[in-house]
Amino acid sequence: MSSSFRTPSAIPGFGLTYGFVWFYLCLIILIPLAAVVLWAGSLGPARLFALATEPRTLAALRVSFGLSFAAAALNAVFGLIVAWALTRYSFPGKRLLDAAVDLPFALPTAVAGIALSAIYAPNGLIGSIAPFKIAFTPLGIFVALVFIGLPFVVRTVQPVLADLDRELEEASATLGARRPTTLLRVVLPTLIPALLTGFALAFARAVGEYGSVIFIAGNIPYVSEIAPLLIIMRLEEFDYGAATAIATIMLAISFLMLLAINLIEAWSRRRLGHAR
Repeated sequence: MSSSFRTPSAIPGFGLTYGFVWFYLCLIILIPLAAVVLWAGSLGPARLFALATEPRTLAALRVSFGLSFAAAALNAVFGLIVAWALTRYSFPGKRLLDAAVDLPFALPTAVAGIALSAIYAPNGLIGSIAPFKIAFTPLGIFVALVFIGLPFVVRTVQPVLADLDRELEEASATLGARRPTTLLRVVLPTLIPALLTGFALAFARAVGEYGSVIFIAGNIPYVSEIAPLLIIMRLEEFDYGAATAIATIMLAISFLMLLAINLIEAWSRRRLGHAR
């Protein structure tokens, strides 16, 4: 057989497609991000470290990443429940509920922020009867991040649940396993990769959220000020160095956290494949 023989690709035109993917990725994502990193790097290590360790910057980063992680974790739990109800049960209003899940996708973020502020404000429908203050506190930020992140988990888990082989559950029941045991040892291990993907998407969206948060956050420095708002403030002050420094820090932390989540997801997929 000639050494020049090549096994044909399953995808026609793979070389052209692969090159276009890299070109488009660089043009839309990598080049703009590289520009931000280079601008921040031009400040010098000492100036960059000083900006990164400012108490106000650290407080804003802690609020943004801490609440985003907590909101994504809560969405992973309740998103699974919503996806399970939509997939496994038939009930009146199911189509309406299914459509309502996508509302945060279609609703402008500013509209969502105004609506949440009106409802959870001290004189609002829910805020007036709540035993504690919700709007204009970190709890209000948490509520907004849960609102915008829920659809990512539901829409990621829902198709996996729909394609899940019901025979596995029936076999588990035939062997004498109770429903909680079947859920924990048969169903959930299959859903873990999809749950992690939904968690990562919800977390990524929450970290960069701005429009729906600023109306309900209160924007109090060291208390309820998010990192994207601090970047906007630095830009309005024409302090582009500080703005790019904060943006670079957010980029680095987000990349490391998403990389860790993707590694865990890949490990869970390999483990699930070996188990099968």
